[in-house]
Amino acid sequence: MDASLHSILAAAARAGFDFRFLLDAYERDPFLHGIVVSIEIIVATMAGSAIAGLALLVAVRGRRVWLANAARAFIELTRSTPTLVQLYCGFLVVNMLITQWLQMHHVDNPFKPFFWIVLVLSLHQGAFHAEALRAGFDALPAQTIEGAMSLGLDRRSRFWRIELPLALRTALPTLVNNAVELVKASALASAIAVGDITYQSIMIWTQRDNVLALMVLILLFYGALTWLVSRAGRWLERRLWVPGYGA
Repeated sequence: MDASLHSILAAAARAGFDFRFLLDAYERDPFLHGIVVSIEIIVATMAGSAIAGLALLVAVRGRRVWLANAARAFIELTRSTPTLVQLYCGFLVVNMLITQWLQMHHVDNPFKPFFWIVLVLSLHQGAFHAEALRAGFDALPAQTIEGAMSLGLDRRSRFWRIELPLALRTALPTLVNNAVELVKASALASAIAVGDITYQSIMIWTQRDNVLALMVLILLFYGALTWLVSRAGRWLERRLWVPGYGA
């Protein structure tokens, strides 16, 4: 098996695809760990963006004008600026200010780069989730809301039991698309030295000059993840479809 693997990797190297780093535990183990870190970032940001999106939606649709205006301003700012710039502002500016303040009290900064990539991506994608859900709420038939009111349901009960479940189904295709974008955006973690698959690949190809081979692996990795997210989204659309609400 080892001889066959060496032969295959040698043949691939002659064709321009140098995967021989997989034979070296010093390089292979960090690469495999980078795959795990990338998956952890994606899972954490999907959960975080869902929470952020719902919180922003509640704020925008709430009765407190100042809170709704603040949430709307945050959404517009987030949607109008690049994700990478937001990440740098969070990690290089806000994190530095926190570090300086904690140093004055002789305390180490507990917020590591992993925290900042998850936080920034969660808030960024949460803004898009909130807009998708808002569109879902706007698409609800007036008769449905009137029927819920006639049953004596208060505003909170209507939101959680009637409006949100139906709006979620309407917005689901857009939410799935947002999730796909989130998977791709997770590669930005390498910009602040989080040891994801992209960062570990950069460390390897600076030593071996095998950019092509590693780029192929990165593309296959993200392609497989986005395909899985897309397929899961299609399954949810069929599973949660309500007769009378779209084809």
